[in-house]
Amino acid sequence: MLLRSDRSFRFDRPRAEMWDAFTEVGRYRRWWPWLADFDGTSFAEGERWSCEVSPPLPYRLTFSVTLTEVVPTEFVRAEVDGDIEGWAELSAVDAPGKVAAEAPAAEAPGCELRLRSALSPHNPVLKVVTLSARPVARFGHDWVLDSGVRQFRRHLSG
Repeated sequence: MLLRSDRSFRFDRPRAEMWDAFTEVGRYRRWWPWLADFDGTSFAEGERWSCEVSPPLPYRLTFSVTLTEVVPTEFVRAEVDGDIEGWAELSAVDAPGKVAAEAPAAEAPGCELRLRSALSPHNPVLKVVTLSARPVARFGHDWVLDSGVRQFRRHLSG
């Protein structure tokens, strides 16, 4: 059973600044406490990271992420394998927004991050959970995405 995601997130920071922050892999575990284990050292094409994620469900996911394409400040594509498998990609585009406190035509620097993914369980137990309780699997997936964005925003404002 495939879990697909296609989400966009607006940030009031310039794209290059967002990219620089997002690629600080040494900080991931501080930002994201649900990332129980992570061995990434750099954000570069060909890098392979081992990850363990602990959503608010009675299981943990262990998987690897291989960065297969990286275009700095614009795009990253990754292949995922382990308890879950599939692909994910993140793109960044300039998306200036209006600044209410300034003149009507003034625009603030900003960007939009778009996350697309198609992931499916590979672990036999997760396959059963996903097939028999799809809403539970969707909840866990969405919780990680929503929490991740909220915690990343907190890091940016801190």
